[in-house]
Amino acid sequence: MKSISNKIRVSYDESGQVELTFTLLGNIKELQKDIEGLRGIVENKKLLSLEIKQYRVKRSQNANDYCWVLCQKIAEVIKSTKELVYKKAIRDVGQFEIVPIKDGEPLKRWIEIWSNKGLGWFSEVLDDSKLDGYKKVISYWGSSSYNTREMAILIDEIISQAKELDIETIPIDQLERMKNKWK
Repeated sequence: MKSISNKIRVSYDESGQVELTFTLLGNIKELQKDIEGLRGIVENKKLLSLEIKQYRVKRSQNANDYCWVLCQKIAEVIKSTKELVYKKAIRDVGQFEIVPIKDGEPLKRWIEIWSNKGLGWFSEVLDDSKLDGYKKVISYWGSSSYNTREMAILIDEIISQAKELDIETIPIDQLERMKNKWK
C-alpha cells in the first residue's frame, strides 16, 4: 500500500509502545481495500514492514522526455549517442558520492553492481585512496533519483550544450512551466 498523509498523531499504549496515527489522503474505496488487506495480515499474526518518508512529487514526464529529445539532437550533431550525451551531462553536473573501495575484485564488483541500477548510474576510479589497497571511486547517481532542483540543473546543462551547437530549444517560459510541474 502506498499513500500520502498530511497529519500525524503520536500516542502511547499501556505498555509504553508508540502508536502512530496517520490521516491518509486518497481514494476512500482504494484505501479501505488496502487497509482490509493489511488488517488480514496482522490478524494472521504476521508483521508488517513500513517505510515512512517525506512525500515528493515525481518530476514531470514532459521534462524528462524533453531531456532525452535534446540528448538525441546533440548526439546527431556531434556524431555520438543520446546515452553518451546523457552520461556526460551526469558527469558534468550530476549528483555523486566519492567512496574508498578495496582494489581488485571488490572494486570490479562495486562498479558492476552500481551500473546495474540504470544508465546514469556509473562509477569511475579517481585515484589511490589514503587507505592502503583502496581506490577513491566517484559513483554518479542516475537522474531517476533526482529531486526537482537536481533535475532542473541537469536539464539546464543539456539545454546549454544544445544552444552551443545551435540546436533549437523551447522558449524559457515553456521550460519554466515544465520545471514548475515538478513542485
